[in-house]
Amino acid sequence: MSLTRRRLTTAALAAMPLPFVNPAPSSAASATNRDRRTRTLYIAGDSTASQKCAAAAPETGWGMALPFFLHNTLKIANHAVNGRSSKSFIDEGRLTALLGLIRPGDLLLVQFGHNDEKSADPARYTSPWTTYQEHLGQYVEGAHARGAHPVLATSVERRKFDTDGNSLPTHGDYPAAMRALAREEGVALLDVQALSIALWQRLGAVETQKYFNWTETEQDNTHFNPPGAIAVARLVAAELLRGEVVAPRDVRRLDDDIPESWIGWPAT
Repeated sequence: MSLTRRRLTTAALAAMPLPFVNPAPSSAASATNRDRRTRTLYIAGDSTASQKCAAAAPETGWGMALPFFLHNTLKIANHAVNGRSSKSFIDEGRLTALLGLIRPGDLLLVQFGHNDEKSADPARYTSPWTTYQEHLGQYVEGAHARGAHPVLATSVERRKFDTDGNSLPTHGDYPAAMRALAREEGVALLDVQALSIALWQRLGAVETQKYFNWTETEQDNTHFNPPGAIAVARLVAAELLRGEVVAPRDVRRLDDDIPESWIGWPAT
């Protein structure tokens, strides 16, 4: 039987207590308080978070489900794009365009790593302890320069189990490199990698198939279907609250069942 949503959240959070570095105080704090109703959370990331179109259904990015857990005091602008790394997102001008929209008090949530790992592709590859951190630093600096709050999120884990049923990490040094950068820069960290691998371990190899994009023609252990996207978005929202990145009044439904029918895929 599948776990209830309350048990999913509790199991994942209890599995690994994680320290958070709160965003450094800045002059943007007063602007945030004055303009709370129009604050926006921007997502810069890859296909695990991105908006999917009807042709891709039932594949679902966790960014599509995040609005279910946040009040309208915090709008979501999902700029995540399939196949991008921290490097290619910048090289294509996407960060520049996003920073042109961001305002004081907004949040910039950054999740890259899946495609940074592709060493055979120079357009996307970054090295964890050098160019990966350097590129992530540009997101942090860009947000700070506009009075916004950068939030780093380690990559959600893939579905991979050994023969003994242990959920295995797949992202190498990239999560550790992001954690180190967050500490060095004094910015908020959502350790989605640690929380998601703990959740997959709790669910087990068979049950996790129901959370990934497994269909009659495809067995995708990286991307999510609606239940998986909702489960990961719940982790993200809970960590935003726990890390004091958002206020309690910004968060809702953390313990509620979210109907899969709430997920929608636009035509284009």
